[in-house]
Amino acid sequence: MKRWKCVCAYDGTSFTGWQSQPSHDSVQDIIEAALARILKADVRIHGSGRTDAGVHAMAQVFHFDSDWKHGGRKLTAALGAQLPLSIRIQSTCLVDKEFHARYSALAKRYHYRIFLGQADPFETRYCLSIPYQLNVQVMRSAGDFLLGGHDFSAFSAENGADPDKGHPVKDFRAFQLSGRGKRLRLTFEASGFLYKMVRSLTGALLRVGQGKLSPEEFRSILNSRTRTKDVVTAGPRGLFLEKVYYN
Repeated sequence: MKRWKCVCAYDGTSFTGWQSQPSHDSVQDIIEAALARILKADVRIHGSGRTDAGVHAMAQVFHFDSDWKHGGRKLTAALGAQLPLSIRIQSTCLVDKEFHARYSALAKRYHYRIFLGQADPFETRYCLSIPYQLNVQVMRSAGDFLLGGHDFSAFSAENGADPDKGHPVKDFRAFQLSGRGKRLRLTFEASGFLYKMVRSLTGALLRVGQGKLSPEEFRSILNSRTRTKDVVTAGPRGLFLEKVYYN
């Protein structure tokens, strides 16, 4: 049995997230079903992490073990013929058996696409429409407090319980708020993320942008390690898993 690493992109709008569900309509379920048809055997894939229903991915990584003998290009092509257009396999390659899509990951980058106002029908699936103006400068000031190592329990939907890494302390490597006019982008890069952490950080930062939280209050919430009513989970629309880093 060989270990295969795949990178895939997907439009998460019509899926119940990445992780397998009893309804069999998650991204993982769809890919596993396609692999079963190609390999004539049940295959379990392991992703770099889960994404929520409605969240998109530009470069989700997963691995699986198989005795497929025809190379990565042919496997990529075979999967392309089996998968819906909303899921694309970008690359497939052999890796060492020690590689694990989740546990070998060193860091991840997510970004949120924000539209100030109501996006048109051609963008609305891929951005979070905000019906109010934002003070971008104070949001940047608040975001700067994220950099470095912190306990992010206050921004976890599970109050600090991390199902992937088992610890709420993460090394936050980069925060950026870019864009102009009606289109903004929030970028987050860290050694790992707690459950719904990016959505929770974004919800709180949007409150900062509205003037409902000051940057100092945002920092106090972070330091408290306790989730409060000021930490609102932003909607999934507009959130992208952009990149997973490995050695």
